Amino acid sequence: MSPMARSSTAAPESTGAPASGGRGSRAAPSRSAEPGPAGPRDPAQAGGALQAEIERFLAQLAAGRGASPHTLRAYGGDLAEFAAFLDGLGLRDPADVSPRVLRGYLLHLDERGLARTSVSRKLSAVRSLFQSLVEQGRVSVHPATGLRQGRAARRLPGHLSGEEISALLLAPDETTAAGRRDRALLEVLYSAGTRAAETVGLDRGDLDLGRGIARVQGKGRKQRLAPLGKFAREALQRYLADPERPTPRPRAGLAVFLGARGSRLTTRSLQRIVAAALQKAGVKRRATPHTLRHSFATHLLDAGADLRSVQELLGHAHLATTQIYTHVSIENLRRIYERAHPRAG
Repeated sequence: MSPMARSSTAAPESTGAPASGGRGSRAAPSRSAEPGPAGPRDPAQAGGALQAEIERFLAQLAAGRGASPHTLRAYGGDLAEFAAFLDGLGLRDPADVSPRVLRGYLLHLDERGLARTSVSRKLSAVRSLFQSLVEQGRVSVHPATGLRQGRAARRLPGHLSGEEISALLLAPDETTAAGRRDRALLEVLYSAGTRAAETVGLDRGDLDLGRGIARVQGKGRKQRLAPLGKFAREALQRYLADPERPTPRPRAGLAVFLGARGSRLTTRSLQRIVAAALQKAGVKRRATPHTLRHSFATHLLDAGADLRSVQELLGHAHLATTQIYTHVSIENLRRIYERAHPRAG
C-alpha cells in the first residue's frame, strides 16, 4: 500500500541624491551609497524617525494582518539591518531613502555573499515597509519603484520516498506514552500536510475524528479544513484516550499535543521528535517537519491529484506557490522513464 493510501483525501529611476526635505545641511550619500570605512553600526544602535516607523509597521503587521511571531521576527531582523546600513550613511529618516540608496543597499548585501533568496527576502521587507509608508502619506514616493533584481532560483523542495515515510511513521515506540503521542504527531503531519506551527496549535475542538477533518489556523490566521486519514484518526484516538497522557496545564488549554509536563508542545520540540524518529527509522537524509508537508504534496501529485486540490489542501493563497511541486513530480517521472524505457538513452 502506497503511503498516500493511508489518507482518505484524494518611469526611469531617479539617480539624484536623496530629497533634502529641509535637511540641506546633511551630506548626500556617495554614488554607490556604501557605508564609510567603519561600516554600518550594529542594528540595535540604529534609531531616529526610521526606527519609529519600523516599530509602527511591525505593530501594524501583528494587529492588522495577523502576522505570526516567526514572520514578525524575520521582518524585524531584516529591517533592523536596513536601518543599521542607513545609520552608517548618516540617514535616519525614511524621506532620505532614494532609489540610489536602495541600489547601494543591494550592492552591500551582494558583497556580503548572501544567497539570492536571502537578498530577495530582505528587499521584500524594505519594499513592504515603504509601501505602508506611501499608503499612510508618510513618504511621497516609493524608493523601490523601478528597482530590479535578478530572480532567485527556486530550490525544489526535498521530500521523502514512500518507503522512508512508512519507516518514519513506524519508528515511535508505542509501548510508551511519548511514543503514542509521537506516532499521532507524525501521522497528522503526513496525512494532513500541516505546517509545524499549525500542528502544535491544534486544540481538541479543532478535531472531528468522525468525519476525518481538522480545522487548521494557517498563515495570517486564515483557517482551512485539513484531512485526517484512517491511520491518523486511529493514532489520535489512541493518544487522546491514553490514561498516561499528561494532564494539560492551565496555559495549555485544550491543546491536542502535550509535552511531558502538560504544556502545549512547541515547534522546537516537534523538530526534535521528527529528528529522533528519522534517526531511528534509518533515514539518512536531512529532513524536518516541513519535509513531511513536502512529501504529502509530492505524493498526492504523483498519484494523480490535480494541482488546484493540492493548493487547497496546503492552504496556499496562490497557485504559483503550489506549482513548485509539479517540478518535483516531473523529475520523478523522468527518473522512472530513464530506468524503464528501453530507448531512454
